Amino acid sequence: MSRFTVTYRLFAASAAEARARAEGVALEQTVEVPRDVVPEGFIADEIVGRVEEIGAEAEGRFRATVSYSPESTGTELPQLLNVMFGNSSIQKGIKVTGLDLGPLARAFPGPRFGIEGVRALAGCARGPMIAPVLKPQGTSPRTLAAIAERCARAGAHVVKEDHGLTDQPVHSFRARVTAIGAAVARANAEKEGTTLYFANLAGRSEDLMENARFAKEAGAHGLLIMPGLFGFDLVRRVAEAPDLGLPIMTHPSFLGPHVLSEDTGFTHGMMFGTLQRLAGSDISVFPNVGGRFGFTAEECLDIVSACQDPDGIGRPMLPSPGGGMSPERAADMRAMYGEDTVFLLGGSLLRHAERIGEAVADLLAALDRPA
Repeated sequence: MSRFTVTYRLFAASAAEARARAEGVALEQTVEVPRDVVPEGFIADEIVGRVEEIGAEAEGRFRATVSYSPESTGTELPQLLNVMFGNSSIQKGIKVTGLDLGPLARAFPGPRFGIEGVRALAGCARGPMIAPVLKPQGTSPRTLAAIAERCARAGAHVVKEDHGLTDQPVHSFRARVTAIGAAVARANAEKEGTTLYFANLAGRSEDLMENARFAKEAGAHGLLIMPGLFGFDLVRRVAEAPDLGLPIMTHPSFLGPHVLSEDTGFTHGMMFGTLQRLAGSDISVFPNVGGRFGFTAEECLDIVSACQDPDGIGRPMLPSPGGGMSPERAADMRAMYGEDTVFLLGGSLLRHAERIGEAVADLLAALDRPA
């Protein structure tokens, strides 16, 4: 039977220790019993993970590829993640660096829209895209809608709600989405192209799918989802819902501990690229280099590569770096990230107040300027 593979970075003093650690991962992630008590036959032959390769990366670091049977996961995304890095995520010195779905590729088709689909919806065939963020918490739906309308009229490709706008009394989900959806629709009716409004999906878990449908009816063109809080399987559920058909933007809130440790968790590309594509996201938000979160240029480019890799899971998706974007940095950011990028414009945009539309137009012009 064909198997899928996960690649790990193991921290060990020797190749022998690395192999022992890899064998431990293969057991821990499947049968969770010592090797000598694994039942013979199907369980030993198929279910137990197999160490396929061990190789040195650097002093004290080794690459290990372990294969697993689809029989251990079925086609459930939570169980796939569980087999990939369930119990082993609680151990030190193990980091996930790669995933090859192999025979599971059909079960996890990836982004529904991807780069080409989002561009088609926005009527933007080429060039970087920009996405002003509607914030802060405590702002009335009327004011948020006014900001969204100005940004849309100025030509923003996307306006997205901040992840902190959920279902608070001052700007309840339904009141806010109704106001912003109508405002963006007014702007779209009077200009070329379509500004896509991404509403932050909010509410109790039992209300989320109903709220997603409400958002679509109210004029949202897409949804922002936080898989660190709601789970990757919600992303999958929304992406696959036949009655929704909305692109998804995923936000990194609560995911930081998965990548910030040198010797545990996931690489940046795995977390903000591969896993987002696996779940079905079309746009992946992450902190830009030079901002207050400390991601390096190398880590950001690792994310971009994982988002856009044509050999990755399903359609390539759009990376969306947030923070530090300005007309002065536009040329450098375009050179670093390339054409297929959605640049977030955050709190600094609010400094322009009534001139926020002019600020959006200035940034669009700077991004379109030849290097």
